[in-house]
Order: sequence, then C-alpha cells, then structure tokens
Amino acid sequence: MALSVPKTSFQHMLKDGAKHLKGLDEAVFRNIDACKQLTKITKSSYGPNGLNKMVINQLEKLFVTSDAATVIKELEVQHPAAKMLILASQMQEQEVGDGTNFVMVFGGELLSKAEELLRMGLSPPEIIEGYDKACDKALEILPNLSCYTIKNIRDHDEVTKTLKSSVASKQFGNEDLLSELITKACVRILPESGLFNVDNVRVVKILGSGVSSSHVVQGMVFKREVEGNIGKVENAKIAVFSCPLDSMGTETKGTVLIKSAEELKAFSPGAENLLESQIKSIVDAGCNVVVTGGKVGDMALHFCNKYNLMVVRLTSKWELRRVCKAVGAVALPKMTRPTVEEIGRCKIVQVDEIGDTSVIVFKQESADGAISTIVIRGSTDSIMDDVERAIDDGVNTFKQLTRDGRCLPGAGATEIELALQLATYAETFSGLEQYAIKKFAEALEVFPKVLAETSGVSGNEVISKMYASHNDGCKNSGFDVEAGTASLIDVSEASIFDTLAVKHNAIKMSSNAAVTILRVDQIIMAKPAGGPKPRAGGNRDED
Repeated sequence: MALSVPKTSFQHMLKDGAKHLKGLDEAVFRNIDACKQLTKITKSSYGPNGLNKMVINQLEKLFVTSDAATVIKELEVQHPAAKMLILASQMQEQEVGDGTNFVMVFGGELLSKAEELLRMGLSPPEIIEGYDKACDKALEILPNLSCYTIKNIRDHDEVTKTLKSSVASKQFGNEDLLSELITKACVRILPESGLFNVDNVRVVKILGSGVSSSHVVQGMVFKREVEGNIGKVENAKIAVFSCPLDSMGTETKGTVLIKSAEELKAFSPGAENLLESQIKSIVDAGCNVVVTGGKVGDMALHFCNKYNLMVVRLTSKWELRRVCKAVGAVALPKMTRPTVEEIGRCKIVQVDEIGDTSVIVFKQESADGAISTIVIRGSTDSIMDDVERAIDDGVNTFKQLTRDGRCLPGAGATEIELALQLATYAETFSGLEQYAIKKFAEALEVFPKVLAETSGVSGNEVISKMYASHNDGCKNSGFDVEAGTASLIDVSEASIFDTLAVKHNAIKMSSNAAVTILRVDQIIMAKPAGGPKPRAGGNRDED
C-alpha cells in the first residue's frame, strides 16, 4: 500500500515569522519601486541648481546638503534592493570620489525603464542582455566624445578650468574661488612621481566671516594654543614625541622615609635635574620646537620656557602623524635626544588668530611642502560642512586628472550624444534586446531633464532642443543652467567639463547595480533575531 506524502509549501520549511516573496509582482516590482522611491529623494539634488535636503540623523545632528553621498549615508535605508543601489553609489565615492548622485539617478532610471519593459511582456533575462550590451557600447563610445585633455597637470589655469563644474555641482556661485583654492593646494604638493594622495590636502573649518575669506596655507593648521610662552619660531627645527612631556615615573612603587628638611631638599632636585638634562639635550640637538602627543608637566614646561623651546600639544595620533609628514620628522616614543634624521624642519611655526580663534600654523616653503591646508570660513557649521564636501569632490577630481586628463562635455551634452548613438546602435539588432537598448538610451535623458527642471525650465523642451542640435552635429551642445530659459550653450567654449574617469565608472556602476536587482526573482527573509541590536560602528577613532 503506497503512503501519501503530505503536501508542503516553501513557507512551511522556514521558521515561523519568515517571509517568502516571488514572481514579478511580489519580488521584482517591489524592488524596482523601492529603488525608484530612493532615487526620487536624490534626483532633485543633481546639478548646480540642485535642491538641498535637510536630514536629521539618529543622534539629532542636522545636515543641510545637496550631496547625495551624505544624504544616503545618514538616511540608514533598510530595504535590501535599495541598499544595493546605495552600495554602488558608495563604491563610486571610494573609487573616484565624485559622481555618487549620477549612479543613484541613473540606476533608478534604468530600473524605472525596465519596469515599463516588464509590463510590455519582456522577461528579465532579455532586459539584462540588452542593458549589458548598451553599457558596453556606451563605455566604448565615451572616449570618442572627449572634448578637452589636460596637457600639463601643473598648469594652474588648465586645472582650475576642469575643476569648476565638479565644484559648481555642490557650491554654485563659489566655484571660481573654491576651484582656485583646490588647484593651489593640490598643485603645490603634487610629487614628481605624479602619484597624488588626497589625504595630503587637509581642511580646517573656522567659524566667522564668509566663504570668500577662505585661503590656502602651505603646511598644517591646528585649532589650538601653544603650551608655553613662546609663540613664534622661524626656521624651526622640530622634535616630535608621541609620549607625554613630563618626568618619567619609575617602574616599581617605593616608599621614601625623610627625616629632615635637608633630606627633603636633596630628594627633589634629583628628578628635576634629570628632566632638565633631558630637555637641555633636545635643545643641544638644535631643536627649538617640541610637538608632543601627551600631557605637558608643569616642571617640563618651566624648563622649556627657560631654554626658549616652543611647546605644541596635539591630542590626536592622526594629527601627530600628519605633522611628521608635513615637516619630515620621526615621532619618538620616549623623551630622548633626537638625531639629525629624526628632526623635522619648517620655515615658520607661529600662533595666529583667524577671526577670534587661535590657531597654530606650521608654514613651509612652497618647494618643501608635503601637505597643504585649506582654511574654510563660513557663517554657520552647516555652510562650512557643505563647502568641505565640495572641496573633497574637487580634490578627488584632481586625483583622477593626474591619472587620465581627458574630459567630456558637461551640462547633459555627453548623455544626449550617448543616447543618440545608442538608439542608432539598437536598430542593428533584430531580437527583443533592441527594446532594452533603446530604454537604456532613454534613461540617459534624465540628466538634462533634471538640470532643466531644477533651473525652472521645461525638461521636455530642453531635451527636444538638445536632440535637434546634436542631430545637426553639435556634439558639445549642452543646457545653459544660468540662462533661465530653454537655451543651449557650447560647453567646450564655456569650460563645463566632466572627467572621463568619473563618467566611465558611474555608468558601469549604475548599470551593474540595476542588472543585479533585475536578476532577483525571489526574496526570502528570515525572522529577525530577538534581543538588543548591537551598536553600529562602535567607538572607533576614525581618520
């Protein structure tokens, strides 16, 4: 007699409370919708006239910015598909340092177009095949659209011209000033090898005045005061210690029995003489500035003042490390006489006042500097944070230019030209993938459309004018964001450029993210574990 096997569903195989979603309606469309909602948040922040978002994170810190990387980082999105798009955007930030909003907007638009194709009856594999072919073709076309190449990365005017559009997307109106500052800071410290490190451009934010008062210092600037009486040293020779500047305690504890005043008088000078001899040995080595990473004892400070030794105390190990790099010193773990190789050199170390804030400035000769600092001024912390993000984008763009000096036309010109050529490319296919390639081309129209709409102009009117201009052979024709009407401009003459590396990486990242999300046909969620959730990040001292 045959036993009947009881029927069971996939749901019964999982723990109670688990969820299982499958098919187009439950899985694919849900994922696409989540990504569309996320993209809607950042889309209106794209371009120089992009609108700001006000985000208050779980620690009640306020962010007012149009920087997509900051917005998505502070939102703490939970949806798994939307997280994949965010991950692509974060990879763009890490690899190239700019174009995060491009990845978000384009990824969301590709998924939106894929939804239309799915409702028409195409299957996800057919759409994926079309998108992959369109992405490969777009990356193949991009280098041919290059309209400007930097010939000399050390030429101030050339670099400033190419950085402007990157900075303008965050700080429209201040792009001339900021791109000048970034160029000055970067070109001065570019090593002969050409291997540029973005960490060598530091930023110090000092409240007060306005953004126009920002300036560049060749060297380091710290918002601190000196410990002793000496406030200025020229031709400084610097000893750096990672230990406290104080008399060293003994390893073992002991008790001393003192019977008379003479014995007390004789006991104290022993430790004093040792400390004085240590500080005198530092002075004898030729040093006139001491930088320490620990506390400064009163007795040690007394002897430093006696021997005209300037004392600077830094509380962060990162700052100590950067000072060593800026002046060419070696951080010593113990108070000993430094050798000639361990002593750092600096043109001038002085206490200065910017606004009502005391700062210590380590200023170098322009030829010696390994680090430069941009001092940002602003009326509120929020404004200075936004300027810092614009500077960060500009410095990262400079790094990309040291690797590849080719630039593409900006203001939507590249995207429309790509869309035109991809639409022609789609006609060469007879299969269903041609529809996906056409939709990929259509998705590129979102950028000039958003640029127009945030400038208060009809997006469709701008796109139709741009298509007409590009059909006539004007490859560098882009939207004029300053005109206030649907007028076009030759972006190569107006020096509105996007770097090839940023655009190449962004198209690849957003296309890969969209394809990965389209490949998902089932969502299986286990029941969340009970108990308190662990704190994210922990207490790490971040660089």
